[in-house]
Amino acid sequence: MFGKDRKRRSAEDRLHAMANDEWMCAKCGEMHRGVFDFAAFAPDIWQHAEVYAPNADLDLSGDFLSEDFCVIGGKYFFVRGVAEVPVEGLAVPFGFGSWSTLSRENLDAYLDGFDKGRYEVERPWTGWFSNRISTFPDTLNQPCIVIPQNDRQRPHLLLSDENHELARAQRSGIDALWLLEIFEAYGHVPDA
Repeated sequence: MFGKDRKRRSAEDRLHAMANDEWMCAKCGEMHRGVFDFAAFAPDIWQHAEVYAPNADLDLSGDFLSEDFCVIGGKYFFVRGVAEVPVEGLAVPFGFGSWSTLSRENLDAYLDGFDKGRYEVERPWTGWFSNRISTFPDTLNQPCIVIPQNDRQRPHLLLSDENHELARAQRSGIDALWLLEIFEAYGHVPDA
């Protein structure tokens, strides 16, 4: 029992140091500042080069990828959002930049609001979570809720299945040890 408590306290201390100062990464060898979010470059189904086109060149008829929009075959439409997870001891949630599908109708509404910076949405949209997130059971193709945000902020993505580990984490949060495991899974670990 004491070993678990010591490990938890050590993780809390490391997280506090990460959040409040620069830290050397034991994996990549670079200095980082603060606790940062991770993001998927594209939906996992994207099979082309990892190169973004400008949003202004959005093409709904073929294959297209920008920092905010993805279209595959003129049939499948995606938007980049953020799946946020509260973390014990942090003032702001940790975010996974992820992609979700949207119907063409909801994509059109999203594009209209994106240009205006405001959304007139009666209820959140539904989609399919389009990325896998390390340290969680498979999140790919899980049903999700897409909640547009005003002022050109990326939409919030919430998993719909309340029993999925990510959905529980989004509701209840994770501890420092789990966040450090996520950082390690994505190739960043603060020096001990």
